[in-house]
Parts: sequence; structure tokens; C-alpha cells
Amino acid sequence: MKKLVAFALCLLLCASFLYCSKKEEAPKEESIATTPGDIVEIAAADGRFTTLVKAVEAAGLVETLKGEGPFTVFAPTDDAFGKLPPGSLDGLIADVPQLKNILLYHVVPGKVMAADVVKLATAATVLGPEIAIATTPEGAVTINGATVLVTDIEAKNGVIHVIDAVILPPPPPAQ
Repeated sequence: MKKLVAFALCLLLCASFLYCSKKEEAPKEESIATTPGDIVEIAAADGRFTTLVKAVEAAGLVETLKGEGPFTVFAPTDDAFGKLPPGSLDGLIADVPQLKNILLYHVVPGKVMAADVVKLATAATVLGPEIAIATTPEGAVTINGATVLVTDIEAKNGVIHVIDAVILPPPPPAQ
């Protein structure tokens, strides 16, 4: 009889162990992973790109840069726009076609991360003409002479690399 009670107790313990091991565990507290915003949302939220966002809005490029992409944007900071000659930004805002061309010259189709940028000598822009990519002897990367300050700010539709100057496209060929 003692053996039967011990056997029953053993079965009961095994059954309760199996039952407990199959119970759902309470969810562990984890950080909530958020999907990054699109290029325009990230630039607007960053604080270093208020002039760029204003220019993108004036040029009618918001929907384009919120689009599927992917895009690589070499984004000039507010300080970069501040290096332009006095009054030139207001002139650009008033000349939408020229502003649009300048902004599209800062955009490369595809998502080109910093590790890939440094392997390139040039890259075709959305505007068409290529930008020149170089690495200085000190290891800094430049885009048409503008220094890349921050790399790989990922967006859901591409990537942003921060640059310290506004780059200008070459003049259109004479006809």
C-alpha cells in the first residue's frame, strides 16, 4: 500500500510539473521596439535640419521623401545653410525649380550605408549628375567637398548622412 501511495504521489508530482511547465509565462518586460520614421519625419524631429525641412516643403518634395524609397540623403545642417551667402536661401526658396534641383542633388537612390559610401568614388544623384566621394588623409569622408559629420541615421525608407555644407549641382550643359 505504501508503494502504491508513493507511486501515486510521484505521478501527481510529475503531472503537476508537466502542467506548470506548459503554462504560459507572464510576458517579460522588454523595451518596445519602434519603427523609425521616414526621412522627413526624422529630419523634422532631429532639430539640426529645420532649414532643410523648410526647403523640402517649399520645393514640394515632402511626399517624395516620405515615399517608399529607399533613399540616401546627404543632409546639410542648419549651420551648413548658414554658410550660404546672405540672402541666397531666400532667393532659393523663391526659385522653386532651382531649389528642387539643389535638394535632389543631395539624394542618391537606394540605401547606401557609410560602410558602402567609403568604397565609392562617385554616386549618381536623383537629379542625375554624380557627386564626388573622397576620403581625406585624416579619414574624414567628403561629398563634393562637404564633410560627412554623422552617418547611418536609419529611416524606414532609407538613410541620412549629415554634411556640413550645401552642395550645388553642376550647371546644365550649354546648348
